[in-house]
Amino acid sequence: MDLSGLFAEISRGFGSFTIGNAVMITAGAILIYLAVKKEYEPVLLLPIGFGCILANLGMSNENGMFKILYDAGIKTELFPLLIFIGVGAMIDFSPLLAQPKMVLLGAAGQFGIYATLLLAILLKFPLNQAASIGVIGAIDGPTAIFVATKLAPELLAPIAVAAYSYMSLIPIIQPPIMKLMTTRRERLVRMEYAPRPVSQRVRVIFPIVVTVIVSLLAPDAAPLIATLMLGNLLRESGVVDRLSKAAQNEIINIATLFLGLTIGSTMTASSFLNVQTGFVLILGLLAFVIDTVAGLLFGKLMCWISGYTINPLIGACGISAFPMAARLSAKMAQEEDFENFILMHAMGSNTAGQLGSVIAGGLLLALVMAFH
Repeated sequence: MDLSGLFAEISRGFGSFTIGNAVMITAGAILIYLAVKKEYEPVLLLPIGFGCILANLGMSNENGMFKILYDAGIKTELFPLLIFIGVGAMIDFSPLLAQPKMVLLGAAGQFGIYATLLLAILLKFPLNQAASIGVIGAIDGPTAIFVATKLAPELLAPIAVAAYSYMSLIPIIQPPIMKLMTTRRERLVRMEYAPRPVSQRVRVIFPIVVTVIVSLLAPDAAPLIATLMLGNLLRESGVVDRLSKAAQNEIINIATLFLGLTIGSTMTASSFLNVQTGFVLILGLLAFVIDTVAGLLFGKLMCWISGYTINPLIGACGISAFPMAARLSAKMAQEEDFENFILMHAMGSNTAGQLGSVIAGGLLLALVMAFH
């Protein structure tokens, strides 16, 4: 037995290990804890956390398996696009089609993206990085990753962690803002839901028309909207049930696993432990808060104009976190009045926010490309 060779191998492992690596391994362990114990977005935070641990043990995206995954799935934007197919297959746009005015709330819910973009520029971030940071406010992980990969790959890890962490913290972050921004009278507003029947023909035509229109208006958003709408078309066609179920299960699960591990593999101490990362996390949270506030303010405006027939709480779910944000708005209304059911209205606003985040991401890409 060659003990000298054994000691040399052990010393090689410990020789490159730094305090920064220990800090990042702790951070990875915290992400795993939040995923397992608190169930905060576990399907992504758990693989990100484990990938972070591996990255700081010498298995980063610079070599080996993670380099292959990074080049194949992140650089090409393949993983987020595959996830979008699954997301589209899970979304029912019927509440939005039955209530087209909810599109306004989906648009209002993207305000924080552009406000944070301007703030990041004032803080001396380059335009490409500022745009990537701002899109965290959409609370849409795949869109944030897609935009960051194209514009600022050096910020991919903190942007992805922020987007998915804040998504999981919606039940903690949004309720205080919702109570602060609305009165009890507004939260008690009941919304009559007389569902307009939405035919299968309309539900099949919708993803095709949206893909064509958005792709023409914002070509840079074409891959995002196309994959989202493809997934929805699989769902609504009713003739490819196997493909729809595969998109909702195997495809999205495998893509999410590899995406999480690969993002975690970029979280080395040298690239993550810096002041810039702290600014990204703070600005991302600010973008989320501004989006929530803007949505609630627009919801209040619709409430007043409608003569208190629209509950402003549905404005808070004009972001992309589907269906968590819609369920939270409905829950907040029921805390004031157990018989107040606004879930379907909230779903309409939430699906509008999903579309809005994709379009906002495309517009940001177009904006940055125009200035470069």
